[in-house]
Amino acid sequence: MGRLGGAGIYIHIPFCKQACHYCDFHFSTSLKKKDELVNALVKELELRKDELKNQNVETIYFGGGTPSLLTIDELQFLISEVYKNYQVVEHPEITLEANPDDLSENIIIQLSKSPINRLSIGIQSFFEADLKLMNRAHNAEEAKKCLSLATRYFENISVDLIYGISGLTNENWIKNIDTVLGFNIPHISSYALTVEPKTALDSFIKKGVIDNVDDDLAQEQFHILIEKLEASGFVHYELSNFGKPDYFSKNNSAYWQGKPYLGIGPSAHSFNGNERGWNVRNNSKYIKSLEVNILPIETEVLSLTDKYNEYIMTGLRTVWGVSLEKVERNFGLQYKRYLLEQSEKYINEHLLYIDGDKLLVTKKGKFLSDGIASDLFKINLT
Repeated sequence: MGRLGGAGIYIHIPFCKQACHYCDFHFSTSLKKKDELVNALVKELELRKDELKNQNVETIYFGGGTPSLLTIDELQFLISEVYKNYQVVEHPEITLEANPDDLSENIIIQLSKSPINRLSIGIQSFFEADLKLMNRAHNAEEAKKCLSLATRYFENISVDLIYGISGLTNENWIKNIDTVLGFNIPHISSYALTVEPKTALDSFIKKGVIDNVDDDLAQEQFHILIEKLEASGFVHYELSNFGKPDYFSKNNSAYWQGKPYLGIGPSAHSFNGNERGWNVRNNSKYIKSLEVNILPIETEVLSLTDKYNEYIMTGLRTVWGVSLEKVERNFGLQYKRYLLEQSEKYINEHLLYIDGDKLLVTKKGKFLSDGIASDLFKINLT
């Protein structure tokens, strides 16, 4: 049987040195169970190999948490297990999320000699006040030193930046962007600071320790980001992602284009086109389950309406937009008609536009695209 196409493998490493105040991802600041966790990841990779038996693995992505807390040997071991159990393309994109304080020159050199060929570095800001507010483990000097070293040994690097931070002026936001551009980084992922329930940031705002996020300022800084990066040759290919040509994240692009992916590790999510799955969000339960060869995963079969809503949400976030022909082909004429009817007011407000077969978000509408997409969702249809 011929291979049916490409897929990705995401490996969640649930450890961090300390908790960032804004983060609601699953992680632990204790490394006591690290060895057991790595063995459990290997077991899950083995048990789930048949799920991608008809796909080539095109991307391997180490996310977290802080994957750079693993040793080179542990990372190499996990990559070798992927190769052992799955059909991997000749030149896969293998990304490691990393924090600046973990990337000494020696570590970067070792990583450059490993199969890892892309670094995603969590800088967030080059200003001490921002880093302290977010409780990042690195300082501004470490961030700059890390990029200086990383660019000597890696060509494919992405940097994370956060805007909308309380106290971050537009002037300093421009300096953050210019600092990254000065290192000739080919990919930038940038997010508005969001206040997630039950995080330290949420608590500080409720107690009045810091000001709440200013949505108007965040929107202003988002448009500054687009303007500066597009002027520097970046393509705004997804709401939070900007890449130079040939440097789009293959992992991110596959996700937004609806390709299947396998999520390995506690709290990791998976998608195969028909089902969505998610692993237990607890390290001990995850490890114990896999010790007895039981996958700690819950799954949900997606209805036609679920698939439609997912396509609208992902499509509108990207430069590829939503294909009206694909909506009619995959979901039926009633869905296409519904989409066009619901879109009309946003088209009139210059937040959406139609270009040939594609429904796309205007520059004015980009910051609001998730909200617009949710208004286009179908509800309670068979």
